[in-house]
Amino acid sequence: MKETKIKTRNLSLYYGSKMALNSISMDIPEKQVTALIGPSGCGKSTFLRTLNRMNDLIPSVRITGEVLVDGFNIYDKNVDAVNLRKKVGMVFQKSNPFAKSIFENVAYGPKINGIHDKKKLKEIVEGSLQRAAIWEEVKDRLHDSALGLSGGQQQRLCIARTLAVDPEIILMDEPASALDPISTSKIEELIFKLKVNYTIIIVTHNMQQAARVSDNTGFFYLGELIEFGKTKKIFTVPEKKQTEDYITGRFG
Repeated sequence: MKETKIKTRNLSLYYGSKMALNSISMDIPEKQVTALIGPSGCGKSTFLRTLNRMNDLIPSVRITGEVLVDGFNIYDKNVDAVNLRKKVGMVFQKSNPFAKSIFENVAYGPKINGIHDKKKLKEIVEGSLQRAAIWEEVKDRLHDSALGLSGGQQQRLCIARTLAVDPEIILMDEPASALDPISTSKIEELIFKLKVNYTIIIVTHNMQQAARVSDNTGFFYLGELIEFGKTKKIFTVPEKKQTEDYITGRFG
């Protein structure tokens, strides 16, 4: 049984007076893939963003309850959100490389964190690109603009950029939804390899993807966590009728 990496306890989130998440309690195991599924607007991405305090950037947001990472409440006033985001990296739906070279994209985070030794940066960039399964495709063009890469390559570059600051947890918000099937399967293979060393939480609209890549699945509906458990169980013998209706395509 894997140790719990992230625990949420009675986590609720409000945009002004509107409740977007209602008392979510979930134990996310380390070094596994946890998928969050549910119809659009059900709170999956909002929940994902609570795990590295990205919602702090929205002025009207209010959060109650706890998010514990390795037993520490990340909403404690002593927690530095910038340090937290080194530990809990994020990959967005739309790949967002900087208008810089491939090398500079990956070296950006380590440089901000004070690493300026050229040899060390080179090692970090190469290692991160290898772990993101894109090194062979870009090793001869590291000083070309990242914007010249294909969509799938840009997304893997963004994953390499996330890995470069040595996170323990990687949040992925629909990382393959804008990609073609071949690029999607590369991202899925990559997720499978990365979970050996990282705890991964992925929001996906694609239930086949959730079934393929995840160990655990949480089904969200209207801001509530309806059901959470092993992916195989959720997809074959869900406990809640709502989960079954969603998975079998009766709504959503």
